[in-house]
Amino acid sequence: MRKYDVVSGLQLWEWRNKAIKTAIADHIPVAEIDWLLQELAGLDRLALRLESFKDKVEMSMALSLEELDQLWQRRLEERLPVQYIAGSTPWRKFRLKVSNAVLIPRPETECLIDLAVAATANSAIASQLQQGNWVDLGTGSGAIALGLADAFPQATIHAVDFSREALAIAQENADTLGLADHIRFYHGSWWQPLTDLKGQVSGMVSNPPYIPSDVVPTLQPEVVNHEPHLALDGGADGLDDIRQLIEVSPLYLSSGGVWLIEMMAGQAEAVKTLLQQQGSYHNIQIHKDLEGIERFALAYVSDEC
Repeated sequence: MRKYDVVSGLQLWEWRNKAIKTAIADHIPVAEIDWLLQELAGLDRLALRLESFKDKVEMSMALSLEELDQLWQRRLEERLPVQYIAGSTPWRKFRLKVSNAVLIPRPETECLIDLAVAATANSAIASQLQQGNWVDLGTGSGAIALGLADAFPQATIHAVDFSREALAIAQENADTLGLADHIRFYHGSWWQPLTDLKGQVSGMVSNPPYIPSDVVPTLQPEVVNHEPHLALDGGADGLDDIRQLIEVSPLYLSSGGVWLIEMMAGQAEAVKTLLQQQGSYHNIQIHKDLEGIERFALAYVSDEC
């Protein structure tokens, strides 16, 4: 179980004020500090806004003040992501454990679950799809698998990752959220551990690596210096893994099955063309994220496959 350290409200107030000054000086969003204190000290927004916690004699913290300060210094000096400092991040209605073994789940990826739900609802075999096998390839923290398990409570979710460290975190998140009974975890590369499911999968959902190799070093230091490159680097044009998912998936998806991925801005036309050329897909769709970027590709496996 997680240990807790006790600090006074005054100590935490003084730390917060000091951290705000350093954040401003280092061009880091000040909001990150209050987010951290919500996560680690259980404070709510009102208490932080009114600074009412200042008068508390004792407060429980998930870290000691010294540990928090050391991690905050790493935020400033090494650009360590604030989610890794907290060890968790909100995603949909969940709070997920994260570490530098997994990509930090982004808000835009939440749309994959909504698109999967809509894709099944719009299918002539909706009930069959909703109760079948769903696959999250490259599960990382388990975010997509957990979202699918919540959205399709009668389905069986199969989550695959090449990183054993990531799988351990995904399994812990499933256990913590009470969804482990609906999810099976596999170590391996893409479809490789799932040969027994050929032709039996209702839907595949994935957020694969899609950043071109020469772009990865130019990303924000929070990303390039701390998040796993295995989850970022998609090869020369960023499409290496997406090509494989397009080519192999029809062997596993059942007739009318759903194929759904996240991709990088600017890749939509190339992905759509690859899907068309493969010949196994129909009703190919490109969907935008909340910022209007063409971010998701959706297709159904043709009946004749």
